Amino acid sequence: MNPRIRRVRESDVDTVVELVHDLAEYEKAPHECHLTSEQLRAALFGENPALYGHVAEIDGRIAGFTLWFLNFSTWRGVHGIYLEDLYVRPEMRSRGLGKALLATLAKECIDRGYARLEWSVLNWNPAVEFYRSLGAQAMDEWTVYRLTDASLEKLAAEVAD
Repeated sequence: MNPRIRRVRESDVDTVVELVHDLAEYEKAPHECHLTSEQLRAALFGENPALYGHVAEIDGRIAGFTLWFLNFSTWRGVHGIYLEDLYVRPEMRSRGLGKALLATLAKECIDRGYARLEWSVLNWNPAVEFYRSLGAQAMDEWTVYRLTDASLEKLAAEVAD
């Protein structure tokens, strides 16, 4: 097995969307995943793309992917990468694909002068130990907050047009 890590191509979009839905199933939240091929295609390949991605390919078949975007550290004064999704097909796990995908993003950071590679992971996910083995540190003192749906709309309605 010789995995090949490469940037997502437009021809990969349908497969990546399928894998995003597989990830949502794995994370026990398939009802929350509404991503379509049209949405992902526009985000990755539209006029002003703000989303990027890589795939892990084995024997011409996509076995895993990452989707990521830039964030910015005001304290460091430079961009970083926020890894939105990393997923490897269950039958392809334990072959180094996840590490290869993360190494590719780490190299992207180094090559571009970015200070950080960050992501969130569910506490129950067994990948936590893998991430720690790479030297990743849990940001335990930080709590993620999120506004969506009705709460987001309610807060936005407080702004006069």
